[in-house]
Amino acid sequence: MIFPIGDTQVQGGHKPYVSYTFIAINVCVFLYEFYLGPKANEFIMTYGTIPNEITAGQDYFTLFTSIFLHGGWMHLMGNMLFLWVFADNIEAKIGSSRFLMFYLIGGLVASLAHVGFNMDSTIPTVGASGAIAAVMGAYLVMFPKSKIKILVIVFFRSFHIPAFLFLGLWFGQ
Repeated sequence: MIFPIGDTQVQGGHKPYVSYTFIAINVCVFLYEFYLGPKANEFIMTYGTIPNEITAGQDYFTLFTSIFLHGGWMHLMGNMLFLWVFADNIEAKIGSSRFLMFYLIGGLVASLAHVGFNMDSTIPTVGASGAIAAVMGAYLVMFPKSKIKILVIVFFRSFHIPAFLFLGLWFGQ
């Protein structure tokens, strides 16, 4: 397994408050899901994006709320790790307000794409993966020469590889 744990692209002086806020919201919502115990399924059915409900003209708000739900600890931690590594530089480059809109629109577009390809599905979609994929795509465009520090579990050590290689591998899986 390969995990990003840092990058060489440093945007000095800018505190990525929006990125930190998204991480905090995702963690808090997941802790609430965990607190709900057996009722978490009902919570996910209410706030996750269910494609056939969207195509029936219902529950449009879930296109956004689903971005903050996660299906388990590994889902949450993986998404938040990628957000932590890549989002700060995008936020520094385009500004906090624009990053806020970019992230939410990225999540909305991903939710709509999922609905478009699975119109009859009654299974809720949850997670920030679509918004994070938008962030990673922006990172690839804005910082193509940056190097990503990765942890390779097989070798138990870290390496630096070009951003275009890491992101190309991620998008290609």
